[in-house]
Amino acid sequence: MTTTTSHTPEPEGLAGLEGPADVPARPARLIQNEVTTEIPVHLLFRDEAGPVSVPLRPTVVARRQGTGEQPRLRRPMQPKPRPAPELDPDLVERPARVLPGAAGVLAGACGAAGCLATSWWAGVLPQLAVEALRLPASAGAGLGPAQWAAYAGAGALGCVGLGGLARGRTGRAWVLGLFGRYQGTVRRTGLLWVNPLLLRRRVDVRLRHWRSEEMQAADGNGVALRVVVLVVWRVKDTARATLGVEDHELYLRECVEAALARVPVEMPGATRGSAEVTADALTRMVVRDASMVGLEVFSVRPVRVEYAPEVAAAMHRRRIAALDAQARATMLTSVVDSVEDTVTTLTMRGLVELDDYERKALVKDLTVAFCAGRGETAV
Repeated sequence: MTTTTSHTPEPEGLAGLEGPADVPARPARLIQNEVTTEIPVHLLFRDEAGPVSVPLRPTVVARRQGTGEQPRLRRPMQPKPRPAPELDPDLVERPARVLPGAAGVLAGACGAAGCLATSWWAGVLPQLAVEALRLPASAGAGLGPAQWAAYAGAGALGCVGLGGLARGRTGRAWVLGLFGRYQGTVRRTGLLWVNPLLLRRRVDVRLRHWRSEEMQAADGNGVALRVVVLVVWRVKDTARATLGVEDHELYLRECVEAALARVPVEMPGATRGSAEVTADALTRMVVRDASMVGLEVFSVRPVRVEYAPEVAAAMHRRRIAALDAQARATMLTSVVDSVEDTVTTLTMRGLVELDDYERKALVKDLTVAFCAGRGETAV
């Protein structure tokens, strides 16, 4: 019987090696989407000396669905802090150019005197005024173009002189603007002369305090609160406070509300120093936000803290229960200490000799007696 055996030709370079006759076929790829690099076998057994450069491609295996393989965890990117909004760098308080009030009074007097002299020149001044002022008789030139021009100049001088008079008060400042452009700030007091063409805005620069209405807040556990805060502040830069925002008082109120939304507020007496910590945190946040618009904040302090109406009843019962539990724990500790001192004293003085059972019974009786004496029922 003749058996025919098919022989698979061996690759070049492996003819002299011994191995099994039947070489199993390479199994199919288990990973369908893998990318590998195949190296010819004859390159591994070259006799030539010297390095052989074989371009290799890295193996890339994609993530397989349903195999439990997890993707690489990337470090979350921290958001970059947004820079604070900046106002116009030229919008900084600077002193305005004004004159003493005497200059305006003098200009107004000159204008009135010019109108009087023009009336005498034109012959329209009443005779009684001429006699009272002891003026010579007028030539009576009449109201011509020259007289009308003199009237216009004297009237304009008088209007400009008297119309520019202003009174500067302590704790008040004037912010001046011309056609929408900032011209300076007047902090001087007394009678002043300001260009009547300039728009004036009065600003209070005194130290002020603002007691807010009830605002929403929360404690460290997220319980809703109603807080009334007292803010001590003043306007430091009148240009930014007046022209940088529409209403600097409303802006300050919004800053306080934003700070209350970020800082937890504790009830009075919850923890030692919690009120001071809360006040310091609120002050720092409000100072940072309000300084951009020229407001100087000295303190933001909660003066009244209450639970919100929707949780007030529940939190009141919880607080009463906590106080009751604390009182019971204190009373129990006191009773145990008293019983221990009594039993120790009796034993050390040799008044009684007790075994374990009798000691337990004595401790129980003394505990009941001390609790009854304190008006409590022993369990």
